Parts: sequence; C-alpha cells; structure tokens
Amino acid sequence: MFLAVAFPAAGALGALQPATGIPDEIVQLTQFGPAAGVLVAALVWQERIRGRLAGTGIGRRAARDDTAWAGPGRSGRLLLLTAPLIILLAAGAYGLLDGDARLTDPRSLAHPFTLIVLAQLVGACGEEIGWRCYLQPLLRTRFGPVTSSVAVGLLWGAWHVQVFAQRPAYAGGFLLATVAMSVVLGLGLEGVRANRLLLAGGFHTLVNLGMLLTMDEEDGTVLPMVLFGAACLVAAVPWVLRARRPGAADSAADSAADGTACSMAGPAADGTTPYRGEAPSVAPDRIPAARHGAR
Repeated sequence: MFLAVAFPAAGALGALQPATGIPDEIVQLTQFGPAAGVLVAALVWQERIRGRLAGTGIGRRAARDDTAWAGPGRSGRLLLLTAPLIILLAAGAYGLLDGDARLTDPRSLAHPFTLIVLAQLVGACGEEIGWRCYLQPLLRTRFGPVTSSVAVGLLWGAWHVQVFAQRPAYAGGFLLATVAMSVVLGLGLEGVRANRLLLAGGFHTLVNLGMLLTMDEEDGTVLPMVLFGAACLVAAVPWVLRARRPGAADSAADSAADGTACSMAGPAADGTTPYRGEAPSVAPDRIPAARHGAR
C-alpha cells in the first residue's frame, strides 16, 4: 500500500511543481510522495500505523520520561555528525581528483539560504516519515537492522527513477549512496525512542545542503556521484562494526522483542497502547540527477 502510493504520488507532485512556481532549489514536491503513502496507509490501517509511527516525534509522555528522551542521545549525535563527514570525504576527494574545490557561497544562491534550509528540512521530513519512520520499522519486525536498512535503501534509490536515465556509473553511485545512507540511518535510529523524524530529516537535510554547496553532480557528471556513493559506504562501515558488537546486538534484540524500534515510546497521551503484535501478513504494499531537493 505504502509503495503503491509513494511512487505515483511523487510523480504527480513532480508534474505539478512547475505550475506552483516553487523553485527546485528550495524544495521538490516529489519529496512528499512517501508522506502521501503513509497518509493513505494510515487511513486504511489506523491503529497499526499509530504503532509504527510511535517515536516519530516527541510525545508528551516521552518528553516527561528521562529514560525515554534526553536530547538526541549518543546515537543521534553520531548520526548527525556522520552527514558532514560524508560531505567532507566526497567533496575532499572530488577536489583532489579534479584539482578544483567547488565551494558555493550561500549568499550567492538565488534564494535566501535560511529559506532553503527550512524548506529542505520540511521536504526531507516528508521523505523520512515514509522511509525511516514507517517502512524501516515495518521491515524491522521481520529482518535484522542491517538487512532491513539495505532493503529500504534499495527501494529509496529505486524511487528516484529519474536517476536511472543517467549513465550506469552515475546510477550505480547513486544507488550505493542510498543503500549506505539507509544503513547509517537504520542503525543510528535503532532503539531511538523519540524524535526519530527530526533526526532522520536532519541527517537528510545536512547531506542535501552539503552537496548543494560543494558538489556539481546535479548536471549528470559521473565522478562526483561515484565519489559520493563511495563516501557514504566508508561512513557506513563504522556503524556496521558498531552494530556487530555483542552489547549492541543484545540491545537490538531487546528492541525487536518489544515490537519495533518505532513502537518504544510507550502508551500514547490518550492512554492507548501502540500496536506491538505480529508483523502484518500483507506486505507494505535525494540526491537526484536534476536538482538537490529530493536527495
């Protein structure tokens, strides 16, 4: 259901964007395709979706419980620090190989940088509420954290269908990036009990802004995209090694036993308990070549 809506909704919103007059540099409406998928799924399976999305934001109960929420936490801070690390690796390698550092002054952009930052965060959250706050926890009920993250990364990459009109090396670098970033996000959010959407959206936004200011892959140039994919892979390796530590494995097992990583926020403010039953028997259901908004 989610994927059946997210793919066509993104295409329809992309076709609508020229009529709205909203510049791609600010935000791409395609980013709200996954949010549309979650909305439709919520209309069909209201109670089940409530459980899947538990922990997406800061609930009143979680905010009062120091064990449930104490800022972004160590994993959250590491997650947000990984985004600039990816950009540093990719842009640094590109500058060394190409002999020219591509640094764009934010003041030289066609629109106020503050507006771009805010719009990019909103757009990133429009994606991440689907990929990391709905689909990842859903797959996590059936698979381990790395396997589920790789699966989400492949679907996330395939959702950017316009990328596959580029040369194979470009598309390959892009797909490597989405899978590696999905692993970072999946492991970084494993067991996080609140504010998942802002953490995932913040990571996504930092990557988008970093590429906007340091890379020129949007015109289809292959080298920066391949380097970006490689940088994402390098950044994902420490997360995988960290997840393989015995203590981390025990923590992940505890989270899985509780249902899903997204359903750990406890009862909702209205006293209802999030869905923690068996996985549904029915399967659910940017980084573009053109602009930066829907990475």
